[in-house]
Amino acid sequence: MSTNSRDPRRVVITGLGTVSPVGNTVAEAWKNVVAGKSGIGPITTFDVTGDYPVKIAAEVKGFDAAKFLGDKVAKHLDRSCQFAMVAADEALADAKLGREFPGSFVPERVGVMVGSGIGGIQSLEKNGEIYFHKGHRRVSPFMIPMLIANLVPGQITIRHGFKGASFAHVSACATGNHSIGEAFRTLRWGYADVVVAGGTEAAITRLTVAGFANCRALSTSNELGAGACRPFDKERDGFIIGEGSACLVLETLEHARNRGARIYAELLGYGATSDAFHITAPTEGGEGIVRAMKLALDEAEVRPEELAYVNAHGTSTPYNDRTETIAYKAAFGKTAYNIPISSTKSMTGHLLGGAGALEAMFCIKAMEDSIIPPTINYKTPDPECDLDYVPNESRRSELPVTLSNAMGFGGQNATLIFRKLAA
Repeated sequence: MSTNSRDPRRVVITGLGTVSPVGNTVAEAWKNVVAGKSGIGPITTFDVTGDYPVKIAAEVKGFDAAKFLGDKVAKHLDRSCQFAMVAADEALADAKLGREFPGSFVPERVGVMVGSGIGGIQSLEKNGEIYFHKGHRRVSPFMIPMLIANLVPGQITIRHGFKGASFAHVSACATGNHSIGEAFRTLRWGYADVVVAGGTEAAITRLTVAGFANCRALSTSNELGAGACRPFDKERDGFIIGEGSACLVLETLEHARNRGARIYAELLGYGATSDAFHITAPTEGGEGIVRAMKLALDEAEVRPEELAYVNAHGTSTPYNDRTETIAYKAAFGKTAYNIPISSTKSMTGHLLGGAGALEAMFCIKAMEDSIIPPTINYKTPDPECDLDYVPNESRRSELPVTLSNAMGFGGQNATLIFRKLAA
């Protein structure tokens, strides 16, 4: 297809894949989230005995990268890249694209945009210890390729033979949404036919958890276990760090229809803004995310009254949840009180760079199955958070249009709007 024409193209989602704390396939993860089942539990990846402040996280369970990728490939990949490659494989198989489907794509017209907020931190920490205890000669020659975030999309392109543009967007907790949004732009304006987009993270490490704990971002309610992540609840005291990946296959509607693809949903709008305010805190009133939502609504040509569900950023930190609530009121007016809003982070924990893509996937599955996943652990209402957070139980509802929000350290915001495919 020529890229000379600049008429905007419609963009659809044709494949979904995930490795997550609530399940290592889309079907398993979605089933557990709908059931309100938490993936949060004791940290097992390193020793947290003694006075280590945080002892719980949302770890991926039962994951064997070698089973999917082969031992030779898996051992030279950081855990974050392993997650993304397996999630991308599932999404591509779901879409019937990639190396297992010869002739299903033109290599030069397929891109990959899968980012990470932190990158290969496990590989960095491991080789750092080796360096300090055994010297420079023992540092792995694979450390740099395992560490740098752009090797995530790079490895996916190599595995499947995709030769279009590939990037690793890095915007902390907004990474997944930015990756999907920029893929949308790429497709919309004719620079590709297909883009694999999403996010990944594997940052449950001694150093990373200590850093987040010392900046007072994490919950220290270790005794509550799976009940510690309490978005919008008055007793919330911080987020729970998670890990995993989600990838989506996006393609132009024309390309999808020409090859007879099953279509999950259409991506209608994308808004991206910056707060220009603080390295970790959003602006009072959430001005940046308000603008992102309004930009997305404007591009999608959707009114707030048409929104059937919002998957909130909903981190379970005191400041974020209050600010996000204020932002919804500012963006949607009185309609904010009528829109179901839930935080699936109450079950998955916060996947950082992988969060937005996983939550976009949940929006799409919610539309497909006409069910809204809950915000679990909601017990004590907060007068400052007074919207409908779908507390504790899923809710049946027709969902023609959904919205997903993400906000990252550095004041970076991204909003996505999806709808069931219209003619």
